[in-house]
Amino acid sequence: MDAIALKEKKFNKLITLVSVVIPVVVAILFGVKLPNVEPLSFLPPIYAATNGLTALLLIVAVWAIKNGKRTLHQNLMTTCIALSLAFLVMYVAYHMTSDSTTFGGEGWIKWVYYFILVTHIILSIAIIPLVLRTYARAYLKKFEAHRKLAKITFPIWLYVAVTGVVVYLMISPYYIQ
Repeated sequence: MDAIALKEKKFNKLITLVSVVIPVVVAILFGVKLPNVEPLSFLPPIYAATNGLTALLLIVAVWAIKNGKRTLHQNLMTTCIALSLAFLVMYVAYHMTSDSTTFGGEGWIKWVYYFILVTHIILSIAIIPLVLRTYARAYLKKFEAHRKLAKITFPIWLYVAVTGVVVYLMISPYYIQ
């Protein structure tokens, strides 16, 4: 096995571990409420904006690579990963200090909201290994494999980022002030 294949094998093991650990830890922390801590009620619009910025930068990153701006593309994609990580930290911090908000809409809009929310959650878990594997392939300079996987990763990541904003906008009227 050549050196790149060995690195990729190590990356894939680490990616698999991270892809399992993150959702499990988030699920555990989601149930933990920190006692005697002021609710971080200011965070939802910030993490929604973080999702919106991620979506915008993902689109710019695709434009960059299609226009031969590889360094810009790489920097934007690294920024998108950092923003997604920042979102996750803020999301967990909010839920560790605040009660969950129930969606108050009724009728068909309730079903639309829950469809968007459930698909957002499921795909936000699925996107972890996709993003990390796509990034690893670029890091290893396996650009053809990177490009092939990116065609799957990009629309899913974009959907997760955009629906994060949509979920926030739909539930924000029901936040307890």
